[in-house]
Amino acid sequence: MIKAVLFDLDGTLIDTNNLIIQSFKYTLNKHLGKCPDDKEITSHFGEPLIKTMENYDNEKKDLLFKTYLEYNAKVHDELIRGFKGVNEALENLKNNNIKLAVVTSKRKELAVRELKMFNLYDYFNTVVALEDTDRKKPFGDPAIKACELLDVYPQESIMVGDSHFDILCGRNGGCKTCLVKYTVMDINSVMTYEPDYVVDDLGEIFNIIVKNDKVSAN
Repeated sequence: MIKAVLFDLDGTLIDTNNLIIQSFKYTLNKHLGKCPDDKEITSHFGEPLIKTMENYDNEKKDLLFKTYLEYNAKVHDELIRGFKGVNEALENLKNNNIKLAVVTSKRKELAVRELKMFNLYDYFNTVVALEDTDRKKPFGDPAIKACELLDVYPQESIMVGDSHFDILCGRNGGCKTCLVKYTVMDINSVMTYEPDYVVDDLGEIFNIIVKNDKVSAN
C-alpha cells in the first residue's frame, strides 16, 4: 500500500528549467568562457549545485557556486513558472490521506519560498532540503529522511522526479520511483534508469496509487 509521495521540486512541481539553464550559462560563460547547450545543462538537473560546479572546474568551484547563486537570485522571480494542474493533483492526494513531502537538493529557505510563491507549501507534511542530509541525491538518504519524517516505510512511498538523480535517490532509499516526462529533454537517457512508473502529468499519480493498492490487496 502506498501511503506517501515524495516530490522533487525543480522541473517536477515548479518550472524552474529556464531559470537554471540561464543561471548556468551566465556563470560558465563569465568564468570559464563556456557556453553549454541546454541538453548538457539539463543532464545535471537534480545533482547538488556544488558538485556540478566541481565537475566543470574544481579549482573555481566556489567562485562558480557563488556567481550562480547571485545571478539566480537576481532573475529568480522573473524566470520561474508554475505547472498547470499541480495544485489540483496535490489537493486530490491530500484529500485521500496520502502524506506528501518535497525532496530537493536546494537550500530549504529557497525551496520553501518557491513553494509559497505558487501556493503549494501547505500541501506538504515536510520538506527535505540540501542541509537535511550529509549525502545528497543520487544517494537514498534524502528519501529515507523524508520517509522517517512522514512515519512511513520507504516501500510505502513513491519518489517522483524529472531526472535520473531522482530515480536513483528513490531506488537507493527503497522507494518506488516515478518519472515525470513534461520537462525531460532526453527521455531515452533517463529511461535507462528504469523508473517503476512514467507519467505525463501529476494527476496520474493518484491512479498509480489506487492500482498499486488493489494489487497489494490481492
